[in-house]
Amino acid sequence: MTQALVRGDLEQRRRHERAALRARRLTALLPPVLLGAAILALWVAWAPRLGPILLPSPSSVIAALGELSATGDLWPAAATTAWTALRGVLLAVVVAAPLAWVIVHSRYAAAALEPYIAASQAIPAVAIAPLLVLWFGYGSGTTALLAALMVFFPVVVTGAVGLRSLDREVLDAARVDGAGTARMLRHLELPLALPHLLAGIRVGVTLAMIGAIVGEFVIGGEGLGRLLVAARDRADTSALFATLLVVCAVSMTGYGLVRLAEYRASLMTER
Repeated sequence: MTQALVRGDLEQRRRHERAALRARRLTALLPPVLLGAAILALWVAWAPRLGPILLPSPSSVIAALGELSATGDLWPAAATTAWTALRGVLLAVVVAAPLAWVIVHSRYAAAALEPYIAASQAIPAVAIAPLLVLWFGYGSGTTALLAALMVFFPVVVTGAVGLRSLDREVLDAARVDGAGTARMLRHLELPLALPHLLAGIRVGVTLAMIGAIVGEFVIGGEGLGRLLVAARDRADTSALFATLLVVCAVSMTGYGLVRLAEYRASLMTER
């Protein structure tokens, strides 16, 4: 009888927790939905006043989106830009994450590298793209490298912040128990600093899309940047808006996926 009561109490508690979780998720969705509705209302109100060249109506943008989809150019271009941005993110993480570890564990490396890492962000992507072309030639690989340069800084910074925020008592206890550098990194430092690292990657995903688009402007390619240039040359504002909506959708998808991974990593860290 007692076990049945305890089991029923646990099930009721789980139902309450699931209901509270659903309520929190709905509450979190409400502000962006309301803001999006307000922006859409302003768009509809101001489009007739400004005219189709300056601000096309939402219906004309949707029509342009349908036309671009019908040509068969839009979604392959979106996949190309997304793949270029993803390669940039992966390349940046492969270089930036180990560098963050070195900076945290060596004050000499930190003193030597941090000023140059900060200075690297003063160079605009548009300015460095022609230099990359001279060094590496035209191609999607060069565009991915430009995207990687955009992502590099936030991953280094958040990775270093995550490693520096770890509990020193926990790390010292692990060293006393005989944990070496490799075991410390694998079982403590990387899992505990992962949420911070993913936060940098989350920011980097949107920056990688910027780098990919800028690279397609300057270096060339078959992605969304080419569609933007073509729409600009035609003075087709509706097509520009439609392509930009796809750029935003791709960026938001990547951002959301990394945010989900970050949330799960945070739950694992709390355990």
